Order: sequence, then C-alpha cells, then structure tokens
Amino acid sequence: MIEVGHGVSIREDELRESFLRASGPGGQNVNKLETAVQLRFDARNSPSLPDAVRARLLRMAGHRATLAGEIVITAQRFRTRERNRDDALGRLVALIREAAAPPPPKRRATRPTLGSKVRRLEGKARRSDTKRLRGRPAGD
Repeated sequence: MIEVGHGVSIREDELRESFLRASGPGGQNVNKLETAVQLRFDARNSPSLPDAVRARLLRMAGHRATLAGEIVITAQRFRTRERNRDDALGRLVALIREAAAPPPPKRRATRPTLGSKVRRLEGKARRSDTKRLRGRPAGD
C-alpha cells in the first residue's frame, strides 16, 4: 500500500512498470542496459481512487494520460534503474496528491465599501488637478 495523503492510498499491484533504454548520459552502458522506467497506473479503473479525485487526476495528467484512462510516467533522469523507479513513483504520488487535495472554495464577490469609493474618487481628482495645472495658463 502506497500512502498518497488526503485519505488516499493505492495498492502496489495497480502499478505496472516496464524498462527501456534511456537516452542521455551513461557511456557505453546506455547501449546495453535498460535503465529508463515507464510506470503505468490505470486511474480510470482504480478502486482506490474516489470519483472526484479520479476526475481531477485525469484532467491534471494532461498528455501523460491515455484515452483509456491510464497514466504513463517515463523516468530516465538517472543512470540507475532503481533511482529512475523511485523518481517515477515519486512523480506519480505527487500528481495523485495534488489531485486529492480539495479544490479551493470559489471566491464570493463583495462590493466596495463607501470609504474605498471616496478614496478612489479623491485620488482621481488629485491626479486630474495635477495634470490640469501642468498645462498652459488660461490667459495665453
């Protein structure tokens, strides 16, 4: 069981990982070893996720989500398979944690106070006087 937070946890058997050859640093090993990790999580059919979290997760995943509702994360930042596995899992957990956080409440519109209206109009009047006094005198 992987604890995500906000009351959400996922089972490890819901994750599938495959290994592929990574691009980038690694010397001759880059042509021989499969150190990159592709982590797949079927979010649409996961029994661990509440419906609201599932919908937010698929929306937030963007291009990482397939049409079938599977989230695919590829990690190839490091030279070892173990560090790439940890990186991919950490990125998935961070994405689920962000989706599990409840959205902030909608802003309720308020009306400006009388004092703020008066201050705004006084400031406009001062600015208007300043600009008017910069012009040519009236008698010219």
